[in-house]
Amino acid sequence: MADKKTLPACPVETTLLLIGSKWKVLILRDLSPGKKRFGELKKSIGSVSQKVLTAQLREMEADGLLTRTVYPEVPPRVEYELTELGHTLKPVLDSLWSWGEDYKANYGE
Repeated sequence: MADKKTLPACPVETTLLLIGSKWKVLILRDLSPGKKRFGELKKSIGSVSQKVLTAQLREMEADGLLTRTVYPEVPPRVEYELTELGHTLKPVLDSLWSWGEDYKANYGE
């Protein structure tokens, strides 16, 4: 998890530091309903590269937003799931969803 001493003073900056990338927000969206495997995440997110998705998942795991479970099978199965902390971001995602819907309805084509 990010060191409290290195976190920005502004809470908005702190939130953006943790979920500020386009991919992290989409990962949160796609893991909100429950566990997903890497391939399922890659497919649902779309144009993200495997390298970038892996890096974003590792950062989110280090920040305590999701867990990665590796099952000792052949081939290995890996599942990602939001932690309790990750689930607390649902109201943020809901607000983004609502704002996006309003924007599309009023200003979209």
